[in-house]
Amino acid sequence: MSFPLITDPFFYAVAIPAVLLMGISKSGFGAGLGSLAVPVMALAVTVPQAAAILMPVLLLMDLLGLAAFRKSFDAKLLKFLLPFGIVGTVIGTLLFKVLEVKVVAGLVGVLILLFLLQRLFFPPRPDSPPLPKWVGAILTSLSGFTSFVAHAGGPPVAFYVIPLRLSPLVFASTMAYFFFFINLAKWIPYAWLGLIDVRNMATSLVLLPLAPIGVWIGVRMAKSISPVLFYRLLYGGMFLTGCKLVWDGLR
Repeated sequence: MSFPLITDPFFYAVAIPAVLLMGISKSGFGAGLGSLAVPVMALAVTVPQAAAILMPVLLLMDLLGLAAFRKSFDAKLLKFLLPFGIVGTVIGTLLFKVLEVKVVAGLVGVLILLFLLQRLFFPPRPDSPPLPKWVGAILTSLSGFTSFVAHAGGPPVAFYVIPLRLSPLVFASTMAYFFFFINLAKWIPYAWLGLIDVRNMATSLVLLPLAPIGVWIGVRMAKSISPVLFYRLLYGGMFLTGCKLVWDGLR
């Protein structure tokens, strides 16, 4: 009988940094490097399997993030975002088996890079208004969709939230709450699609102790970093994510 978890050393060589990046991103920089976790793990396993393995890890990270940021989220913004995120999750469930993951990856990567180009050449002024709510609805639905397909939902929703110029702590807290509910909504569809199996869950348990380490690093950074440096790092993470996703889409 085969051992019910992945034993390939190369898998853990890519999975360990991927989980740490996701922990840092989820609690400190919600739209940054965490979106690279699945693409990095996909160097060793398929994208659907990588996404399934990360589900228990994400749940623990979400719970730790909620505990750290329980008093700092923007309730009004969260109330607006959540319904559209759930809509995107439903769309992701329906299209998961018919849409190539690399197509989704390439699309998200292009959107990220276009957003960064817009911010570089047409930076917002202090008196510039936030994006219209209908744009936020589309971007947040896209976030729910890409989160379901590849746990890469951070960049699309950040397009809408970043121009609101929240403090680093409120930004990180609101994203932590948003993705807690979005990730919770993915469990039943993932099981329905056959992705929640003994081998994937056993492998996830091996990676689980890394979750609090990544979250702790992210929380410390979000609480102590200056807003200017915070958003510079956020944009840097989004740039790397965009490039990697575009590359995945072209392969």
